[in-house]
Amino acid sequence: MAASIAELDSRFRIPGVAQLATGNGNLPKVQVSAPSASGEIYLHGAHVTSWKPAGAEVLFVSPHSLWQDGKAIRGGVPICFPWFGDKAGDPQAPAHGFVRAKSWELESVEQDGDAVSVGMSTVSDESTRRWWPTDFRLEYRATFGPELLLELTLTNTGASLLRFEEALHAYYRVGDATQARITGLEGCWYIDKTDFFRERLQRAPEVTITSETDRVYLNTEHPLELSDPVLQRRITVDKENSRTTVVWNPWSEKAGALKDLGEDQWKQMLCMEVSNVGHFAVELAPGKQHTMRARVTVASI
Repeated sequence: MAASIAELDSRFRIPGVAQLATGNGNLPKVQVSAPSASGEIYLHGAHVTSWKPAGAEVLFVSPHSLWQDGKAIRGGVPICFPWFGDKAGDPQAPAHGFVRAKSWELESVEQDGDAVSVGMSTVSDESTRRWWPTDFRLEYRATFGPELLLELTLTNTGASLLRFEEALHAYYRVGDATQARITGLEGCWYIDKTDFFRERLQRAPEVTITSETDRVYLNTEHPLELSDPVLQRRITVDKENSRTTVVWNPWSEKAGALKDLGEDQWKQMLCMEVSNVGHFAVELAPGKQHTMRARVTVASI
């Protein structure tokens, strides 16, 4: 039987710094008030939904999001695993895998100086083997401070080789998506999912949003920057053990078709996702671990 919010709070609370609270849809969340930033992460999907360094929200969460068991939260940082997008050969499988709508176990809440780290885990069970008949342990650590550090670690606890995809599907809040600029991808090839998955070359120094955008940039390991002239800030993402980057904005028509987003919200969000997908899926031998990291910082421009 799952522990109650009160029981979890009595075990993990750090007075004045972190506490368990009832979130939207009565879902439990860890609420962080670190000296350098505030934030929150839900046990539902181990889903980071807020990070506010210096009091300014960096992440976008849809006001129409569905906050309920079995449904993914729209916005923040969903975890996609063990596949990205639709599962090949199984149209009934949940999009982006099963962990983003699964309840995780809270394992630790720790203060380190002016930052707070929250650790969660989930393991293979009957519900996961229905879709992916393998044994694994997945751990996630989110550290809220002047930077947001996200660490996703998979351990292969089975007896055979695992091949999996993964993504930290971060939704960043922007003043106007059409004015935002992403740099760090010039010269990279990408798969354009809006144009029959054709492979194209990013020739321009900046990625701009002028229509529905759904791209998987290949063999990208260097830092990325999202410049926002409206909010007058620059978001930098450094990544580790990630060889693909997904850039996504649904534009108005597709946003309107997503009932948990709505056609009026696409201008306020831009996804820049640290990932290993497609041909860059990870292979992991029995007993081995793989950790993918994203380190997010914000500066004024």
